Amino acid sequence: PITPGELLCLGSSLAFSGLFYYLYRKKARVMARIQEAPKLQVDDDLPSLVSAADGRCLPYVALEGIVLPAKAALTSHYHEGLQGVIQKLLLKEHRLIWNSLARSW
Repeated sequence: PITPGELLCLGSSLAFSGLFYYLYRKKARVMARIQEAPKLQVDDDLPSLVSAADGRCLPYVALEGIVLPAKAALTSHYHEGLQGVIQKLLLKEHRLIWNSLARSW
């Protein structure tokens, strides 16, 4: 005989398994799109490609080319000889609203 507690545990286990499988498949589709992204060279043709695209945006594109740092290249603390640059730093501020009930922003 199965008790109601066991049925509840079985149902919640199946629900969580279904939820996690759905999230896994969703992320797997995104990863597949990223891995299949077209590889473009950074050259003089790139601005014309971007302006010709829908909405002037290229989703999931891998850019290949040489990048020069503005000041100095960033070096990795964990891997010797690995260097990188920051191309663009984006700061997004969210609108703050005063919550009078919690007395916080």
